[in-house]
Formats: sequence, C-alpha cells, structure tokens
Amino acid sequence: MDDFQSGEEVALWVSALQSVEGAIGGNAYQHSRVNQWTTNVVEQCLSQLTKLGKPFKYIVTCVIMQKNGAGLQTASSCFWDNTTDGSCTVRWENKSMYCIVSVFGLAI
Repeated sequence: MDDFQSGEEVALWVSALQSVEGAIGGNAYQHSRVNQWTTNVVEQCLSQLTKLGKPFKYIVTCVIMQKNGAGLQTASSCFWDNTTDGSCTVRWENKSMYCIVSVFGLAI
C-alpha cells in the first residue's frame, strides 16, 4: 500500500478548496441554496479525488454557516494508521459565510 505522504495531503486540501470555489464562488449567503451548495462541494471533492486513482476510501463533510456573529466549534478524532491514512480541513470564507470542509483519506 502507498504511504499517506505530503503529496496525498496536498491533494486532499486542493480538492476541498477547488470544490468550494467551484460550488460557491463569490455568492452571498442564501439559506435556500445552502443544501445544494453543500451537496455540490462534497460531490465535486469526491469526484476530483477518485480521478486521482489512488487506493484510498474518502470521507468528505461540509458545513456552511452564515456570518452573523454566532460561534462554531468543530473537532474530529481518528483511530487509524498514520503512515497510510490522513485528513485535512479547509476553512473558506467570504463576506457573508464560512464553509468548512473536512476530507479523510483511508488506505484500502
């Protein structure tokens, strides 16, 4: 099996960031579009990662939150093999919202 090295971590991060930019871009927060945006981010990210052809299973989560002064705290913990598995979290924002995408890559 391939070791989960910095190249794979970069691929997770780039896929997550490109997915957010592609799905949301410069849009302002609209509650009615959040469901579609989160679905698009997750699907685009998974699509990009599977095209890499690496022997990994992927898990992608996406949270979109309006900027209104409310707090948000997230955390994750994983029990896995650090040499073959990895994760990244991307925090993206514009003037009206935050988008947090977490991507986990697990060796098959």
